[in-house]
Amino acid sequence: MSQKTIPVAHYGAHDNHGSSDTVFGFWLYLMTDCVLFASLFAVFAVMSHQFAGGPSGKDLFDIGGVAVETAALLLSSITYGFAMLGARRGKSAAVLGWLAVTFVLGLAFLFLEMREFTHLIAEGAGPSRSAFLSSFFTLVGTHGLHVTVGLVWMVVLAVQIVRSPEMSERQLTRLTCLSLFWHFLDIVWICVFSFVYLGSVL
Repeated sequence: MSQKTIPVAHYGAHDNHGSSDTVFGFWLYLMTDCVLFASLFAVFAVMSHQFAGGPSGKDLFDIGGVAVETAALLLSSITYGFAMLGARRGKSAAVLGWLAVTFVLGLAFLFLEMREFTHLIAEGAGPSRSAFLSSFFTLVGTHGLHVTVGLVWMVVLAVQIVRSPEMSERQLTRLTCLSLFWHFLDIVWICVFSFVYLGSVL
């Protein structure tokens, strides 16, 4: 009987070790993303006053609208946290419900961002207008692309949970990696809001 128990414990330890390696590897990926965004912030800092005779951030940015974007994304981090609580309790229905709310909030953020981009381009303040606007569109657009990837990832995980409602260790690991990614995007956006938008207006 003891011979049957030992392999089970061994496999459980192996699974946990594999999950830890996956999460650690994802942390390493996030570090490379930090370097990417740090480079984009540095470029924006250099180009932030290169208007080429065009409009500045003070002329273009609607802080009220950007604040709504920010609120939607920050709230989505809270709802994703509720999804993780449901996952750790093995409640797949709660996970799916909170993932759906998080997805809607993330989609609202992207909609507001695309509306802002469309409005700026319609006013002749597209990325080719000045170095300031080129760096702005590149930085904010790169963040928006990451949010889009996160939403696609969210849909994939939701489909997997629907097909297999039991909260396995592998599913928890996948949800944890997406949680790290989503919260990381929140932190980056807070920096964008503070440094790019507020810094350009004040």
